[in-house]
Amino acid sequence: MRLLIIGPLEGQLTQATKLAMDGGAKVAHAATIEIALATLRAGRGADLLLADVMMDIPALLASLEAERIHVPLVACGTESNAAAAVNAIRAGAKEYIPLPPDAELIAAIIAAVARESTEFLYRDVAMAKVIKLAEQVARSTASILITGESGTGKEVMAKYVHARSARAPQPFISINCAAIPDNLLESELFGHEKGAFTGAIARRIGKFEEADGGTLLLDEISEMDPRLQAKLLRAIQERVIDRVGGNRPVKIDIRIIATSNRDLTEAVREGTFREDLLYRLNVVNLKLPALRDRPADIELLADHFVAKYAKANGLPHRTLSPDALTELLGARWGGNVRELENTLHRAVLLAEGDTIGTEAIRLPDGTGLSDAGPDPIGGLVAHTAQSVSRSLVGQTVSDVERGLILDTLDHCLGNRTHAANVLGISIRTLRNKLNLYTDAGTAVPAPGAQRSSAA
Repeated sequence: MRLLIIGPLEGQLTQATKLAMDGGAKVAHAATIEIALATLRAGRGADLLLADVMMDIPALLASLEAERIHVPLVACGTESNAAAAVNAIRAGAKEYIPLPPDAELIAAIIAAVARESTEFLYRDVAMAKVIKLAEQVARSTASILITGESGTGKEVMAKYVHARSARAPQPFISINCAAIPDNLLESELFGHEKGAFTGAIARRIGKFEEADGGTLLLDEISEMDPRLQAKLLRAIQERVIDRVGGNRPVKIDIRIIATSNRDLTEAVREGTFREDLLYRLNVVNLKLPALRDRPADIELLADHFVAKYAKANGLPHRTLSPDALTELLGARWGGNVRELENTLHRAVLLAEGDTIGTEAIRLPDGTGLSDAGPDPIGGLVAHTAQSVSRSLVGQTVSDVERGLILDTLDHCLGNRTHAANVLGISIRTLRNKLNLYTDAGTAVPAPGAQRSSAA
């Protein structure tokens, strides 16, 4: 993991740096916010920023947002800096680490924001065949297209290939082509020169240059605008790019891995994807089977997720009951591994005792995972929508929002960070909402507690 520490390296911050390096992080240092921004613009990227709380963190976060540099930030400082810590969290810092640093806390923070493991858990013969092919081609320079339904683990497979390639010591850079508007994606990919467009206040290195020497993952490439596809084709063929607003080609040395949950051959027929680009990307195709087609992996993955989320939430070790495992094996898993992971995360939080029974893995209305007949996903959505609609009639939007937030916080045992992740909002937004509820006299669960137990 790449860690960028921002602030004067004195005393306790130096100790935090050493602990991070001992934990396997690659650490860089920027004495000021200006140097930090210049470092990130120059393509010397970071997976996490660790900033001295006495720096102007609101200004730093505002600059990152304005330049669309998406890197999580953790503030650190002495306990006497309480007001500064509060301001940092309110500005958008993910966490606050008190100094002097604790080795276990530093390690936990690094683990929480580090890239996903490069190990691919599998036991089923269908996945074993894909893994064997991935290992065969990993050390080549060939472009790879990874296909499969949403949630099957395409990005994890891309990291698996990179970690076993000759480029493993170099950067692995990922960009989701579906998550960035078309008018911004070109700049994100190829970078831009100062003044190239409104808001381009300095030269910015794009993902291609940031990945130089390593691997670039183009996630959901089927969503890329055809105009950009032409520029991407040139970059792959000629190994040069042009920054937006630039007048000098830039040489690059990268391996391209692309993913898609759509049939790109069909997209070619529809005219939404270039045939020549497909040929360039699809030198090797790794097609990941759906979870329902690799049943031998379900128990292995379920045990992994139970252990993972019990540890993450500070809960004792838990095991699946035979009935719960039978229900997991009988489900169709339309959302694949991602759906299984979310189901087990919820089950760990809802289980009573050390054994996870069927009641913990069922949906909130009691519906079983395998109860929906031949079309479980469609039937489940319709059934749930009908139930929710009836329960929400007569409530205001703010009432519904408050109930959802507090119920989620209950399920997360008061853990603000996990609740924010589940809700899909920032920790800052969650804390602001909770402050409003507290001011209005509403009971809010403390960390490690639920409303029922706090009452």
